[in-house]
Amino acid sequence: MPELPKKKVGIVACSGEELPEGTVTRLAALKVLEQLQPTDTVTICLPLFLAGGEGDRAFARFYPTVAIDGCELRCAARATEMHSGKPAASVVVTDICAEQDIGKPSGLRQLDDAGIRAVDATAERVADLVDTLLDKKWSRRTGTFIEQDTPPEPQESIEASCACGSGIPVQDVDIDGKHVTLIALPVIFQQFREAGKPPTDGTAGELFEMVKVYNNIPEGADETYSLTLIGEYANFCAKEETAQ
Repeated sequence: MPELPKKKVGIVACSGEELPEGTVTRLAALKVLEQLQPTDTVTICLPLFLAGGEGDRAFARFYPTVAIDGCELRCAARATEMHSGKPAASVVVTDICAEQDIGKPSGLRQLDDAGIRAVDATAERVADLVDTLLDKKWSRRTGTFIEQDTPPEPQESIEASCACGSGIPVQDVDIDGKHVTLIALPVIFQQFREAGKPPTDGTAGELFEMVKVYNNIPEGADETYSLTLIGEYANFCAKEETAQ
């Protein structure tokens, strides 16, 4: 299998600025990214995601994401599902406030006490979801995994990282007149070439099956994808030969 970046969880927060709950989502996401789960999460920029940022969209297709929305409109969750796939989990600030009897947050640039408590409660909920998605139990009190037997080392200051720089390789391909972004294709090509697999019909089936591991292939499009992929692989091999 191709060597891909370590599994992480993407955090996509509502970008609404007209409601205090929108501010809560962004501050809660930042707390998860920088304090509660700094090594296991990356941020997905919703405006860039909507504008067609392939790095963010590829991440959300390949790795689990948690959508944090301020209200019942669920803009972040809907956008993720529309462009990449249904989020692995989602939370809504207004629901958490109601569940924990926090009250309605107030303030946009500076939250009131209810808003601050909503940030903490939302961040804790998201961090718990990250634990579940990664199948790890994280002690946020000590900053280490619970199963560790050794004393925790002091954590370094970690800045929130972005999904667009997460290192997930993608390649754009024209398939049957449509522009398609395929995840992991560059490293699959590299792996096949290093294994000495020629760009022939005998390799096409194996190549197609590997690409299917990381990408959703439309029903009835197997042959078209297979023919396109072996052609792209031939071009890849030719460029590699020329570069040597």
